Amino acid sequence: MKRLSVILLIVFTMCGCSAPRQAHGSRAPLIGISAAGGDVSRVDKAYIEAVCAAGGVPVIIPIITDSLALVTILDKVDGVVMTGGEDIDPGFYGECPLPGIGTINARRDTFDLMLARMTARSRKPILGICRGIQVINVAFGGSLWQDIPSQIPQSPVQHRSKNDENPFHNVYIKEGSRLAALTQTGSTRINTFHHQAVKDVAEGFMVTAMAPDSVVEAIECFEMGYRIIGIQFHPEKMYATGDLRFQPLFEWLVKESRK
Repeated sequence: MKRLSVILLIVFTMCGCSAPRQAHGSRAPLIGISAAGGDVSRVDKAYIEAVCAAGGVPVIIPIITDSLALVTILDKVDGVVMTGGEDIDPGFYGECPLPGIGTINARRDTFDLMLARMTARSRKPILGICRGIQVINVAFGGSLWQDIPSQIPQSPVQHRSKNDENPFHNVYIKEGSRLAALTQTGSTRINTFHHQAVKDVAEGFMVTAMAPDSVVEAIECFEMGYRIIGIQFHPEKMYATGDLRFQPLFEWLVKESRK
């Protein structure tokens, strides 16, 4: 436990984000950010900066598959961001890999699926981004399009832009959803950099945004005490360019993490 406390202290320092105090001396919520990588666990600074700007304190959760260690970390953090990255092994949703599938990181798959399920069971809020929405969907029994260009060849939408910062295609947001309430819009343009997407939606989850070709762009679940929002695009990259339209997602996560 002492060693874990030292690790967390180092992570806070490396994040370059002080732990602001709230009213009556209470601390700001600690927001765990799932790491990417192989031998080295890493997190894009855009996630860190977006969490800081929303009033949270970012904590990098390294890629580990030790359930006891993850339980200890989750006991410390108040909410979790599931980040983007590689494709997910289709074996986790009962399919064989198709020719169009990309790089798979088996250790990270195991880590992310454990983290999503354990965080949800602890009833702590989750914001899943890009790969994060896919991990969430698979973790709760859903499936994915392994490769949109080959599996939906009739799609008129290019989902994998060469720049994941700038708005690229339209998205339609479901009226009455939490996402609609947070963004105060029913239609807008988003950035996009993916070739996989949610196919069969996990039980208990609702589709809250779609691209013009009906590819799922967001899901959410607020049943059974869960507080989960998953989005296929990258609001942290938009925040880094000064586009604040989806910063309320990080603010929602921080607010929910205070409860």
